[in-house]
Amino acid sequence: MNKAQEAEGKSFKEIDITNRLSNKHSKGGLGQVIEESLFGYKINSDAKPDFEHLNVELKVTPFKRNKNGKLAAKERLVLNIINYMEEINYTFETSSFWKKNQKLLLMFYEWLPHVNREDLKVFKSLLFTFPESDLEIIKHDWEIITQKIRDGKAHELSEGDTNYLGACSKGANKHSLRAQPNSTTLAMQRAFSLKQSYMTALVRKHLKKDNLVSLTTSNELKKKSLEDILISRFSPYKGLSAKQISENLSVAYKPSGKSFIPLLTSSLLGIKGTKLENIEEFSKANIQFKTVRLEPNGKPEQSMSFKNIDFQLWTSEEWENSYIRKTFYETKFLFVVFEFKEKKKDNPNREPYFKGIKLWNMPVTTIENEIKQLWEEVNRLIATGVQIEYKPYGEKLREYNNFPKKNFNGVTHIRPKGQNGKDKVKLPNGQIITKQCYWLNDTYIASLLKDLN
Repeated sequence: MNKAQEAEGKSFKEIDITNRLSNKHSKGGLGQVIEESLFGYKINSDAKPDFEHLNVELKVTPFKRNKNGKLAAKERLVLNIINYMEEINYTFETSSFWKKNQKLLLMFYEWLPHVNREDLKVFKSLLFTFPESDLEIIKHDWEIITQKIRDGKAHELSEGDTNYLGACSKGANKHSLRAQPNSTTLAMQRAFSLKQSYMTALVRKHLKKDNLVSLTTSNELKKKSLEDILISRFSPYKGLSAKQISENLSVAYKPSGKSFIPLLTSSLLGIKGTKLENIEEFSKANIQFKTVRLEPNGKPEQSMSFKNIDFQLWTSEEWENSYIRKTFYETKFLFVVFEFKEKKKDNPNREPYFKGIKLWNMPVTTIENEIKQLWEEVNRLIATGVQIEYKPYGEKLREYNNFPKKNFNGVTHIRPKGQNGKDKVKLPNGQIITKQCYWLNDTYIASLLKDLN
């Protein structure tokens, strides 16, 4: 640790005594500079930890400052390659993941745009062991990953399947395929990884000293999964109206206020007043919160919206690295579901009643089919020219376009999401259009929530 801390505040160019970074023919990254020049050991791809006699694995990893000033991990932390044929024969304690990564020497450096990598500086070193609560969740994640491999579904692995420990794609390209047990389908090569959201939580906790609030204990997690714990916290309130729940929990009843349901949710979880993004388990697992209000027919009152589309980014990315693909591969969604028992026309002051929760991530087949179809169609339309026309709507003109509508593929569509009709954005082809957003269809969300009945 003394050796690691000597590097803090130094640039990689100052540390690089082997001139690895200046040699154009020398492959490898900043981690190899630390390995060779700081610690003086040869680069290897050994299955054992880097400092074998200490059982410590070295990882050099970047963080960044977001536009709002908050610190975040720049990327996930990739660990060791998963051997599909062998991993299923291990227990967690004998697994390749645990043998190599029980104890991590994390050396954080700050990534800065437009700065040469040799000029980036080591910021802080941390000898990290997994907290007991985290370890229980990681054990469960490992079981989910290995069970999917055992079932011959390694090709369907997604980071959204798990909470903290992911199985990320790891290969030169999409053709880096491997055989898997119990299936003839080749699967992308993957590695165990700590999710970007998990690493961001570590950055917030250890570099910025942010106070994250935990809603579980290690003893709870030894008996139940995180999902089961969430269900048990919410279940006593099933069938109660939002007003009844707020009275029970001493939360001011403001059904029209944007912060009301999030405040109600944190109270239901037993951590009243805590912002959902400051709940440790949500932050580490990249669990995004979505409120769903169902009509009496079981269909949401509206489709589910996401972020406005950055069309410049959308058209500049390859599908494999696209923002929308990454979002659905890496995110879990917590649907907090309320239901109306009357139609709005019959009772304008109707009350929503709590129906239940669902922790969900989008299946790989849906991402690689319907979501990819949307991505491709938007790119095609921008390349050929989006049809934009204005038609009377009451006393005003309303803008219409030929982006995919709700009947496109039954899962997703594009429609406006601006403050008003004057809230415009420029497309890469120069056309000006009202800001647009991608949505999940109300009928698709309804199909996901059928099992709450």
